[in-house]
Amino acid sequence: THGYTGADLAHLCREAAMKALRRILPKIDLEAGEIPAEILESLRVTMRDFMEAMREITPSAMREVQVEIPKVRWGDIGNLEDAKQQLREAVEWPIRHPEVFERMGITPPKGILLYGPPGCGKTLLAKAVATESEANFITIRGPEIFSKWVGESEKAIREVFRRARMVAPAVIFIDEIDAIAARRGYVADSGVSDRVVAQLLTEMGGILPLSRVAVIAATNRPDLLDPALLRPGRFDRLIYVPPPDEHARFEILKIHTRKMPLADDVDLREIARKTRLFTGAELEALCREAAMLALRENIEAKAVHMRHFEEAMKRITPTLTEDLIQYYETLQRQLGRETRRIERPQLTI
Repeated sequence: THGYTGADLAHLCREAAMKALRRILPKIDLEAGEIPAEILESLRVTMRDFMEAMREITPSAMREVQVEIPKVRWGDIGNLEDAKQQLREAVEWPIRHPEVFERMGITPPKGILLYGPPGCGKTLLAKAVATESEANFITIRGPEIFSKWVGESEKAIREVFRRARMVAPAVIFIDEIDAIAARRGYVADSGVSDRVVAQLLTEMGGILPLSRVAVIAATNRPDLLDPALLRPGRFDRLIYVPPPDEHARFEILKIHTRKMPLADDVDLREIARKTRLFTGAELEALCREAAMLALRENIEAKAVHMRHFEEAMKRITPTLTEDLIQYYETLQRQLGRETRRIERPQLTI
């Protein structure tokens, strides 16, 4: 209950009690004169009631920022084991075991930048690490920060960081960070973008500490970011989230078909082999389309067949290209040395 006030805790207890009542209510005959003693004896507020209540009760300090309670766990993400391990070390360990870092005399990374092609799991990774570390999750979507009023965009950044410090441990997730933190002087606007970058630099590397607050950002264009953000003390951990290889595609297909009735002729390994340029998001869309094709064929369908997947593969065109993959691999190598502009191929629409 990080960030909960006394009133929030009282509200939480009331809601947990209501959950317990709702759970036992079907067993009570409302027309009877009294409630049987055995039902009253079984009325207990359980840990599960409290956990369900916590999903509905937002701490007072979090009500003015966009809060999401992620339900994504590491097992919901196919493969990406290297990225998962790096996030565990950079976010989950410092939040859950801060004393270990104090004992070793080191400080955890302040910021983590996830970059790679769109649809490959960057947002899912951020949600999973927040879930696994039991941290409050605050989302900032790049384009939503900008305001037509002078100073409001910088104020929005300051307010998010202030709230995160109040409810720590917390994870601040900045999606599409390239939309708000492009190289200073690169965007032809009234200077708003430059001031937002300056505010981000101040919050991440300023006097006020970010104790038990992790900042995770995601972008498809790390080469457009202001270089000052990629220096040690800001986003000092850069994690490449690559397109899924054949084994990863098989794992992703297993995740998205685990609740789907599959016919005996469905070969997920064969589908994984045939979907080489598909991203994780496109594989999810593929499974959904295959199920819809089965229903269109027969609304009473009991299973999805291999022919439905083959037809779905003809309808879904992957956005990745060989040139785009080469671009990100080149970018990954160069980010280890310097950040400079690289000519980027266009996505296939």
